[in-house]
This record gives sequence, C-alpha cells and structure tokens, in this order.
Amino acid sequence: MENWIIQFMSEYGYVGVFLLILAENVFPPIPSEVILTFGGFMAAAGPLTKPMVIGAATLGSVAGALVLYGIGRVFDADRIGRVVDRWGGVLRLSRGDIGKADAWFDRHGPWTVFFCRLVPLIRSLISLPAGMSRMSLSVFIVLTTAGSLLWNTVLVSLGAAVGENWHEIVGYMDMYSTVAYVVLGILAVAVILWYLNFRRKRA
Repeated sequence: MENWIIQFMSEYGYVGVFLLILAENVFPPIPSEVILTFGGFMAAAGPLTKPMVIGAATLGSVAGALVLYGIGRVFDADRIGRVVDRWGGVLRLSRGDIGKADAWFDRHGPWTVFFCRLVPLIRSLISLPAGMSRMSLSVFIVLTTAGSLLWNTVLVSLGAAVGENWHEIVGYMDMYSTVAYVVLGILAVAVILWYLNFRRKRA
C-alpha cells in the first residue's frame, strides 16, 4: 500500500494528499503517517509547499470526519436504544446505560474530539459518537480542524525536516501507535471493570 500511496501523491500532488487523507479518515487502516511524512518530504524536495500540504491534509481530514459524523447522526442514540430494548438482556445493557453514555459525551465530547484527533485510528472513529450525540456541527468542525491541523503540521514538518529519511518518522509513529493502543486498552479494561463492579453493587 505504501508504494501505491507514494505513486498516487507523486502524480496528483495536493489533490492526492486531500483524497488520501479523506479516505484515511473514513477507512482508518490507511496510514496517515506515510501520507503526511512523505508529503513533508515532497515539500522539502520542491514539488509542493509545506503550508499547502498541511492545508490539503487538513481539508481532507475534516471532510472525512464529516462523513463519519453524518453516519453517527443517522444511527443516533434513540435508534441504538431501540436495539438495546430488544437485545439488552443478551448485551447486559439497558436504555439507561445508553443514555448515560450519551450524557457523558455531551459533557466531555468537545475535549474528547480534540484530543482523539492526535491518536491513530481513534482519531477517525471519534467522529461516530460525536454524530450520535448530535454534537453541534460547528463545534465539531472547529475542534476537528484544530486537532487535525496540529497532527498534520507535526507530521508534515517532521517529514520535511528529515527529507529522504522520512521513513524513520513512520517507524517512530508505529511505536507511538503501539503505545497509544496499549494505554487505551488498559483504560478500556479499567472502565469495564469499574462498570461491572458498579452494576454488581447496584444489583
């Protein structure tokens, strides 16, 4: 996939950056690290400029995030609640649990959207609960743009700084991704254990 990404960007320039980052936000397995660091290398080499690469990437990020946000709006909390009403006994969930989760996102969603834009994979998926909770579209766009701009600027700048050694940044980002996933996994387990203990005490 990496060779195809490089070829696509070399052929289509800024449009290629925009389309690839848009696709990466909708299909998270596409590596934004490769796109952005190679874009930085291309800016350092001359065919492109760093501000334009960052701009194209940020526009692509927001466009892709809006697609998932829209999907989240379609599958809102009420629809999920109806599914839980039918299958909640199997899932050990109630409509009240969904309501609490939705209320939590209403309180903490803005910061969650911003900071999750800095975590691989999660940076794309966070748009779904934002849509499901019906977060203000304007707030979502502002925070997604801010988080994406920071992420894109860092990676494009690193790619431009190391030039032909941009592959090294991709390697370091793989390590960062692994650490981030481990931390998120630990937090997820902690939340699940807390929730099960809470349910047991309430019962």
